[in-house]
Formats: sequence, C-alpha cells, structure tokens
Amino acid sequence: MLGLFDLAFLSTKVSNFATSDYKSVVSVNLFVALLCACIIVGHLLEENRWINESITALAIGICTGIVILLISKGKSSHLLVFSEDLFFIYLLPPIIFNAGFQVKKKQFFRNFITITLFGAVGTLISFSIISLGAIKIFKKMDIGSLEMGDFLAIGAIFSATDSVCTLQVLNQDETPLLYSLVFGEGVVNDATSVVLFNAVQNFDLSHFSAIIVLQLIGNFIYLFIASTLLGIVAGLLSAFTIKKLYFGRHSTDREIAIMILMAYLSYMLAELSDLSAILTVFFCGIVMSHYTWHNVTESSRVTTKHAFATLSFIAEIFIFLYVGMDALDIEKWRYVSDSPGTSVSVSSILLGLIMVGRAAFVFPLSFFSNLAMKSPTDKIGLKQQVTIWWAGLMRGAVSMALSYNQFTRAGVTQLRGNAFMITSTITVVLFSTVVFGLLTKPLVLHLLPSSKHLISSQPVTPKSITEPLLNGQESEADLDLVLPSIHRPESLRMLLTRPAHSVHHYWRKFDNAFMRPVFGGRGFVQYVPGSPTERSVPQWE
Repeated sequence: MLGLFDLAFLSTKVSNFATSDYKSVVSVNLFVALLCACIIVGHLLEENRWINESITALAIGICTGIVILLISKGKSSHLLVFSEDLFFIYLLPPIIFNAGFQVKKKQFFRNFITITLFGAVGTLISFSIISLGAIKIFKKMDIGSLEMGDFLAIGAIFSATDSVCTLQVLNQDETPLLYSLVFGEGVVNDATSVVLFNAVQNFDLSHFSAIIVLQLIGNFIYLFIASTLLGIVAGLLSAFTIKKLYFGRHSTDREIAIMILMAYLSYMLAELSDLSAILTVFFCGIVMSHYTWHNVTESSRVTTKHAFATLSFIAEIFIFLYVGMDALDIEKWRYVSDSPGTSVSVSSILLGLIMVGRAAFVFPLSFFSNLAMKSPTDKIGLKQQVTIWWAGLMRGAVSMALSYNQFTRAGVTQLRGNAFMITSTITVVLFSTVVFGLLTKPLVLHLLPSSKHLISSQPVTPKSITEPLLNGQESEADLDLVLPSIHRPESLRMLLTRPAHSVHHYWRKFDNAFMRPVFGGRGFVQYVPGSPTERSVPQWE
C-alpha cells in the first residue's frame, strides 16, 4: 500500500510539472509568433510617415494584453513574467554591442567631447532636476511613502533616454554631426543612468550630505573610466587571439564563436566587477570592429555583421512587445485605481520634469560646445538643438527595467507609492514612445528638409548593414579614424586651433606604427594561402 501511495504521489507531481512545463512552452510559442508578427507588420509599414517598429511592437503588445485579459477573466495580461536578469543579462548586451560595432567611428570620436558633455554632464543635470522636482512635488502629494533613495532613483530612471525613433529618421550620411550626437549621447546616457542608479542603491542616503555627493561623483568617474578600459582590453584581447591563432584556416565557425563569446564575456566581467557593463560592451564593440573584424575571413565578416545586427533587432522588438503587454497588468493598476486623477497628475509631472531637465542642458551645453568649435560645419544649429532635445524626450526599455528593479520584487509590488511609480513609468514610456514617436518623422522632416530624401532605419533593421557590408563595412577614412582632409599639424598652434584634426593625425600614426602590427586590422592581417580574406584585402609587407 505504501508503495502504491508513493507511486500515486509521484504521478501527481509529474503531472503537475508536465502541466506547468506545457504552459511555459505554449507561452514561449505564442511570444515567438508575436515577434514574427511584429517583424511582418513593421516591414509592411516601412515607408509609413508616422509609424516605426517600436510603436508597432507596443501596439501589438497592448492588443495581445487585452486578448489575454479577456481570456484569463482579468487575472493576467502577459505571457512571460518580467525579469531584470532577462533584460540586463540577455537582451541589453546584443543591443549595446551592436551599437558600438556599427558606429561610424570617425564622426563618433570627432564629436566625442560634445557627446560626453551631453551624455554624461547632461544626464547629471537632468538627473538633478528630475530628482529635486520629485522631492519638492511628490512629498506634497498623497502617493504613499517614498524615501530619499526612491526620489534619487526616480531621477536616474527618467534620465535614461530612448532615441531609437529619432535615429530611424536621421541619416548618418546626410546629417553626420546630428546623427553622431544623438546616437552617441543615447549610449553614454544609458550607461550614465545605470551607473547613477547603481550608485544611489549602493550608498546610505539616510544622512544626505556634501560628502555623499562627492562620493557619488567620484564613484561615477571611476566606473566610467574603468568600464571603458575593460571594454578596450577585452576587444584588443579578442583581436590578438584571433590574429595569432587564425581560426579561419580550419573553421570559420570557431572565429565567429570566439568573437561572440568574448564580446559577451566583456559584459559579464563588467557585471561581475560592479562596473558599467553598457559602457564596457559598447567600447568592446568599437575596438572589435576596428581590429578583430579585419582578422577573420571574409565569410566570417558577413556572418558576424548579420548575426550581431539580427540579435540586436530581435532583442529590441522583444522588449517593446513585452512593455506593451505589461502596460495592462491589473495587479499594478489595482493599487492606484481609487485615485486615477493622482495617477495622471504624477505621470504629467514626470513628463514635465523630463522636458525641463532635457532643455536645461541641451541648449546651454550646445552654446558652450559651439564656442569651442572653429568650423561652422562642426557647430550645432538651433534646429539641430531642437532635434537633439526632442530625441531625448522618449523613454524606453532601460527606464522600465530600472523602475522594476527599484519598485518591485519579482515583478510584483504591494506598496501604494511603488505602484504609483510603476504605473507612471509605464504611462510615460507608452505616451512618449507613441505620441512623441508619431510626431518625430514630421518634426525632423520639417526642421531638416534635406532629410526627406534619405530616411534611415539603421539602428534597428538588419537591412541597414547590407550596403556597408558589401563595400567593406565603412569607408576607408572611417576605418582609419581619420578625416580625408587632415593635414600634418606643424605647430602647437595647429593643435590648439584644430584639435580634432591633430588628434586624428597622431592617432593614425600611433595606430599604424604600434597597434595594428600587434592586434591586426585592415591591411595588417597575416597572409594565409587560400584564405578568402587575402583576395579582397591588400597586404602590407
């Protein structure tokens, strides 16, 4: 009898496990089907003046959430439970790495000081304004108990921008300065926001003082420099390994695998070391595109470019699809349902603080940046400043992930104040992405009429890699990190009057004399008889 009882108990357990496992498989299948639907609908709306793929994924997610709500009789609106680990460990790395891997390096480094001003200093200004505004206003409202750490976290959460919608409209060949500023600021901004968020969580803010502020600033500078150096070292290590071992002699699969794994390893090492993994993997992508990519065979170049772009594309669609479904989660809205007016007020205040915080640094920092620029083509015009301001008004996946991290436990919140912040974050992300996103193309085409001939979708669509891929990734000048019009700086005066040109000149000399002979790169790949790379790339003796 005891044996029969044990057998029945075991059978019940297996049955329950099988049922749970079956539900998980069904959920994953449906989610994959929805990803396919997003891609198909996005393709059909490719030439639409108003819609972009972020909005498409959000709309499909919301519609799916409504259907699930009806089927589950109001119990749930999503197929998968949100996890910060899923976002930060699996979805974010391919997006940021591909951003560094595809970046136009010449423009990025030429405007690096301005990008750093906007992405780092500007984010600090925005963080300060949003945090102070939240402290002054929300303390007077009946939204539950929030501590000092929560208010500072709100500043970090809503300082993280999502400039994908604007980048889909801009073309980096027509408006290279504007594109590089919006693109570069977006990456540095995300990294800065995450660093600020982590710094806020790591400090005891119960006794806020000037010393704490200095510690926060010092910690930020340390994380910024250490994370960048780790990414550069990881990229150089991958280049050196592939150059010396040259896996392509026997198997292109191995060199592709080592590129992907070492890129991901750099991200995980940064996470393990409590650094900014976003900055690390971004600079790892830049270094790998400059050195490692040229050390592999031609077929591996094609494969890696497509693989990185496709993984990034799927991850972005996945995130927006989930945000759309999660926007209808009944549990989060139940705690604020008794005061909808307060919920709308909180969301409106946050949107206002975002707009004020953005304007507080874009226009002043653009003014100071223009004072340092000698060439009119390097100066940021008023219409370009408005475009940069607009590009940073949208909030996306990073804000959602940070908000979940601060105000929920395993995606669930039972505190009224936390529920207000979660629902307000969802509202701000939806409103900014949909409303601001719908207006982005008309606004940019009105402010920059020349952009109407070439509308780019390079940040999110794999097709954008085709042309540069067939032409050798980028122009020769881009790969050398050098402007075609650079002249040899003959004096200290030239270095002071045209610093970008002079730095590029000396960097090229250093790169050709020391870096490329050791780490490889275009023109420095070792000769291997029969390698497809050697037929298309001239060798240096």
